[in-house]
Amino acid sequence: MPITDFLIRNAQLYGNEICLTEINLDLQDRHHVIWREYELIENNPNGEYRRDMTWRVFNEKANRLANLLIKRGIKKGDKVAILLMNCLEWLPIYFGILKAGAVVVPMNFRYSAEEIKYCLEQSEATALIFGPEFIGRIENIFDQIPQIKTLFFAGENRPSFAENYDRLTANCSSEEPNVELSDDDDAAIYFSSGTTGFPKAILHAHRSLVASCYTEQKHHGQTREDNFLCIPPLYHTGAKMHWFGSLISGSKAVLLRGIKPDWILRTVSEEKITIVWLLVPWAQDILDAIERGDVKLEDYDLSRWRLMHIGAQPVPPSLIKRWKQYFPNHQYDTNYGLSESIGPGCVHLGVENIHKVGAIGIPGYGWEVKIVDENRREVPQGEIGELAVKGPGIMKCYYRDPDATAAVLQDGWLFTGDMARMDEDGFIYLVDRKKDVIISGGENIYPVQVEDFLRSHPAIKDAAVIGLPDKRLGEIAAAIIELKPGVQSSEEEINTFCLALPRYKRPRKVIFDQVPRNPTGKIEKPRLREKYGATKIVARQVELELHNGKKI
Repeated sequence: MPITDFLIRNAQLYGNEICLTEINLDLQDRHHVIWREYELIENNPNGEYRRDMTWRVFNEKANRLANLLIKRGIKKGDKVAILLMNCLEWLPIYFGILKAGAVVVPMNFRYSAEEIKYCLEQSEATALIFGPEFIGRIENIFDQIPQIKTLFFAGENRPSFAENYDRLTANCSSEEPNVELSDDDDAAIYFSSGTTGFPKAILHAHRSLVASCYTEQKHHGQTREDNFLCIPPLYHTGAKMHWFGSLISGSKAVLLRGIKPDWILRTVSEEKITIVWLLVPWAQDILDAIERGDVKLEDYDLSRWRLMHIGAQPVPPSLIKRWKQYFPNHQYDTNYGLSESIGPGCVHLGVENIHKVGAIGIPGYGWEVKIVDENRREVPQGEIGELAVKGPGIMKCYYRDPDATAAVLQDGWLFTGDMARMDEDGFIYLVDRKKDVIISGGENIYPVQVEDFLRSHPAIKDAAVIGLPDKRLGEIAAAIIELKPGVQSSEEEINTFCLALPRYKRPRKVIFDQVPRNPTGKIEKPRLREKYGATKIVARQVELELHNGKKI
């Protein structure tokens, strides 16, 4: 069955029940509105603190978009891109594209104009739906994306080069589109980069999306009584695939726009949230705010909150030990996954295994794992090798890149590029990365992109970017800068130059030194890591904590 069938079922069974709520406490706080007094207004995308949507409206909005796309000539298999901040419209747009038989292409809202252009070209998208935050970026590349025949703007103050999404969909039928879908039909293209620069396009079928629904519900036991707090961006497989547990159970979810500890706790309290997925920095911020006295737990009703789980980066056991001091009744889980394996769930710790915090866990529901050597032969238990996973959520391919596909897919196995070991109980620990990716606050930073940018500075001869351990973000990007002979520069000047980069890509530390390269011209990053005390992955810190006898 295609994943859209779950939405149709929910609209039929629970049509008048609220399924999605969007809350923007930044607006509330800026206007000094008392929490319990702000108005509940539906179908107003601008300026309200809270908006609700029922399952019936969700399904109708998806149908209206699907029928509009079909009317505009979008055929089964055509690609339609989404470039939106988290909002109430995001998921109906996602499902509307799927219902039209098209392939949905979610894009990172941090992408530069050049990256947006690249991803539109790589995915062969012919339509784009974008929000007000991206007007400038789209305007910069508008005359360079002639393949985009349909350009819809979702929001107020529509730019002249796009059409009004709200007005057009309002005039379309809300009936189910007559498009037959199967498990094997192409459904979505997600983007993920390696170390060579621009992202790869990852193609998934409907069966992958459906598999993630069952995996998520199996791991976290969502029922109709649950309410899931979704904070991470929906363009990412992680947030959306965790929400799929709400979809399959027909339960509620809240989209919170903001990550302040008080906002998270207020939302959990007032919305009676039961499940929260956090990134390590957000959990760290909540604990720090509690310990500073900035928030007082007695000010909130957190009695319904049953599960806190973390993904996107390794989790230090000391963080969970602190968490359990303040939230002793919480279940805890961590999830490992890749966009190539439809996000989180191919490996997970399991709520019953908190004694194994530090491990990424065991094979997820319906998944197999193995650890292999450079010849892809399984290594003995306890030895380090490359982690490989196999299951129902494996990608079909890297779209339009058969060589890259062949390099990581073999006999149904996905070779992750992550180095790991398995303990005597079958729990898997990450110990290193083959891919030169820095994970900072749950976001991937690809050093080659930053290095190429730095080398465009007139004073810089060479540059290398490595990850350094950071208590809050997991890792931060550090730039080793080699200046041209006889030229001077300063950390302040480099930081000012880097303001042209997206905020999350800017180096947090600048070091002036020589950049070592081997005889073939490759940067010798192991030497730099050793010199500056960097660990290749925060999971190494996790192992050290465990080996030093620190246990939950």
